[in-house]
Amino acid sequence: MTVLPDDGLSLAAEFPDATHEQWQRLVEGVLRKSGKDVTGYAAEEALSTSLDDGLTTRPLYTADDPAPQSDSPGLPGFAPFTRGAFAAGTTAAGGWDVRQRHERPDPVRANEAVLADLENGVSSLWLAVGGSGLPVSGLEQALEGVYLDLAPVALDAGAEFDAAARELLRLYELRGVAPEDARGNLGADPLGYTARTGVHDPVLAASATELAELTARQYPGLRALVVDALPYHEAGASAAQELGCSLATGVAYLRQLTEAGLDVETACGQIDFRYAASADQFLTIATFRAARRLWARVAEACGAPEAGAQRQHAVTSSVMMTRRDPWVNMLRTTIACMAAGVGGADAVTVLPFDQAIGLPDAFARRIARNTSTILVEESHLSRVVDPAGGSWYVEQLTDQLAEAAWEWFQEIERAGGQAEGLRSGLVGSRIAATWERRTKNLAKRKEPITGVSEFPLLAEREVSRDPAPERPTGGLPRVRRDEAYEVLRARSDAHLAATGARPRVFLAALGPAAAHTGRVTFAANLFQAGGIEPVHDPVTVDATTAAEAFAASGASVACICSSDALYAEQAADVARALTQAGARTVFLAGRPGEAEETYRSAGVDAFVFAGSDAVATLTSVLDRMEVK
Repeated sequence: MTVLPDDGLSLAAEFPDATHEQWQRLVEGVLRKSGKDVTGYAAEEALSTSLDDGLTTRPLYTADDPAPQSDSPGLPGFAPFTRGAFAAGTTAAGGWDVRQRHERPDPVRANEAVLADLENGVSSLWLAVGGSGLPVSGLEQALEGVYLDLAPVALDAGAEFDAAARELLRLYELRGVAPEDARGNLGADPLGYTARTGVHDPVLAASATELAELTARQYPGLRALVVDALPYHEAGASAAQELGCSLATGVAYLRQLTEAGLDVETACGQIDFRYAASADQFLTIATFRAARRLWARVAEACGAPEAGAQRQHAVTSSVMMTRRDPWVNMLRTTIACMAAGVGGADAVTVLPFDQAIGLPDAFARRIARNTSTILVEESHLSRVVDPAGGSWYVEQLTDQLAEAAWEWFQEIERAGGQAEGLRSGLVGSRIAATWERRTKNLAKRKEPITGVSEFPLLAEREVSRDPAPERPTGGLPRVRRDEAYEVLRARSDAHLAATGARPRVFLAALGPAAAHTGRVTFAANLFQAGGIEPVHDPVTVDATTAAEAFAASGASVACICSSDALYAEQAADVARALTQAGARTVFLAGRPGEAEETYRSAGVDAFVFAGSDAVATLTSVLDRMEVK
């Protein structure tokens, strides 16, 4: 055995360093194989990814890249707080605050769920109170048996936040909780309520100010206001738009509180911020880091730089949650929770995987709370402060995102502030434009949804839940990534219920498996995304067997699948055979190229390929099948 000398040298010291140019040459070779003949920096650009707000992520970052243009991210616990609001991050507390949401209207059942969560890993509660949720009068029963001096409570009561807050404060007094031991947030968010409902009520702003003055005087561990950015995220906003709206809202509340006589430092101490965490892990990490930097800049401009340590509550995105194959949501929320924790969020709420279907059951709540527990206790994510700090990729993305958000925030301020931006439609129209662009990517499957637009499972068993309370409406819409595909699947379900079978498509595969498997898989995924069952029997057909196989399939639509070489030899004849056998529509999987007219004259009606509009194609297929 050879013993290496312990001279401090790297084991790779004898190997030459790879250069950036060498890496580019390798990239050029890979792209050339895919038909893209680009060289040098253009090859690198071809692998870059464009995000919303003009952001771009590159395939490679090195120490030669220029440093971010904004101020240094600093150290954890120090302005501009990019690296964390506290020097020790969440390590001192043993991890982030695991905050579970509860919205059952029945106080008895709500109490059962609350106690089960607190006994099994949850450290704070987020209660939906008022409206069609838990009544304010039921708050006492819902919190029966809860040690209010140990478990912080965050309220979400919409227009009833004042009544809910007063009731919670009454419970603190009734149960002998010392004012300094009361912790959480009373949930006042007048502008968030306006965003949700379109209602602007000056009385709510006055009540929020009164609560802030009260908590500032008597309850040092309580905060009265929350800047909830979820209404903007759930309307389809980009990350920068979500941050910009939160800044504008926070500034509006600062003005409101300082005009009432609170100093800037005290006013900042009355505000929490709530952001969405998505399965785009690096964008989520950058979002929470950028949010702290931006709020620190606001505090500095207001003359209180040390008051800018933003306290953050992360909630896994409801926009990304799917109603079909909801079990995949467990994976999405795990990634989102991880990203929020790595990004430095103080509290994290993991929405249960069945949240899009109705009220979660005990199993779903258990998985939700255990997601944080595993990441904290088993993966030890909270033992490192700002683990993404120093990454060229994350630092550049944080910087780009902060600049885009600040620009949007300034535009809102120039338009008169967040209230006016909501009233005039500036905020709503800008978010709607962003969601429209994203909807097109979803329709083309450029933004895939696993279990819905990619690898759907038509035979999945239905998940049934009690209906959730109705959410406030009238303001910004609520959107989901699976919207268009859910409409298609609902049509398929109705057809199944009426006829006993789903609409079908016959996959006419030409040649051996090596030639057709790729496009058969593509076509099967595509049609199943619309609830259309693919029939691939027999495994391969030709012009003499296609008609008989199509007739036996019970389908009214067919899709030819194979390699370009076999298309040139057989596709036209097979298309004629399928048309003569009664196929209402004949598709061909792949781009037709110069042979398009030949295929169309033979009976091919349309072509399906990566990047085509899947939703439009599937809608037209169901229409032709007369599936209502």
